Amino acid sequence: MATPLIQMAIDALDFDASVALAEEVADYVDIFEIGTPCIKHNGVALVEELRSRFPEKLLLVDLKTMDAGEYEATPFYAAGADICTVLGVSGLATCSGVIKAAKAHGGEAQIDLINVEDKAGCATATAEAGAQIIGIHTGLDAQAAGETPFNDLSEILALDLPVRISIAGGINHSTVQDVVRAGANIIVVGAAIYGAASPADSAREIRELVDAA
Repeated sequence: MATPLIQMAIDALDFDASVALAEEVADYVDIFEIGTPCIKHNGVALVEELRSRFPEKLLLVDLKTMDAGEYEATPFYAAGADICTVLGVSGLATCSGVIKAAKAHGGEAQIDLINVEDKAGCATATAEAGAQIIGIHTGLDAQAAGETPFNDLSEILALDLPVRISIAGGINHSTVQDVVRAGANIIVVGAAIYGAASPADSAREIRELVDAA
């Protein structure tokens, strides 16, 4: 299996701080995720700025779209996003709208399974509709209640769908190699990097752990 991609979540509201963080860790990550709070606050302008500064990186815009999929996602793909997220709980019609927008711009649609009850059913239906990435996501509130994404990852990997599998939910230096060995294609790291005293050093250490797993 190819070495998994490392996705770094940018969740700060400050525009300049977000760009500075991306600059600091660029050597060690593959995907810049403009997190939901960040994209809500900064909008298309931040996508355009990161696209111009990092033409070689993948940009994921974590829209978590819930309705009007094609209409909402289109301007972000047009601004340079490679991937936009849509909530699996939104239903197949909304997911299909984001998939349509992605295809129109040569991008990819990621289905976020957060709070989806029938995760296997949703993953299967959206993969059949053309989604390229399925996101296993244990949110902050669920993490605080002690939940982890590992059981969900095993369930979705067992389906053997023709998609890449992304995993997010409190992944850090002590768990990242377990995620690699479990078979995830994209590993999302947020606070373990941006919350570190040196985000660059932390990102480098994550990269070394992933490469060595």
